[in-house]
Amino acid sequence: MTAESPIFVPGDVVYGVDPYKRGESGRPWLIIENHEGRPFHGEQYIALSLTTRTWMDGLVNIDDDDWIRGGTPDESRIIPWGVQSFASEDIDFWQGRLTEQRLTDALEALIAYFQP
Repeated sequence: MTAESPIFVPGDVVYGVDPYKRGESGRPWLIIENHEGRPFHGEQYIALSLTTRTWMDGLVNIDDDDWIRGGTPDESRIIPWGVQSFASEDIDFWQGRLTEQRLTDALEALIAYFQP
């Protein structure tokens, strides 16, 4: 990581590599964890994927007023089970930031997904 590399925080939406679509364009990701003091702070991120699909149950909607800054070109939803860890060099650009409430909603949906 270079001195110029930004450090993203929970709630940031970034656009980057999609490990399931090698050779294709990336996708937007919601950063859910990057706490100082954890190994690889600022070099590795844990995130949830975003999708434009509407037919799946359990997605977390993102309304226009959920964006503090930025946004996505198409209406998007958070996939709470779409967890990925990736390196900072796999991020192409910062896309925006969601409200703390929408981040909390996504984290609660992630936790609920793992409960019987």
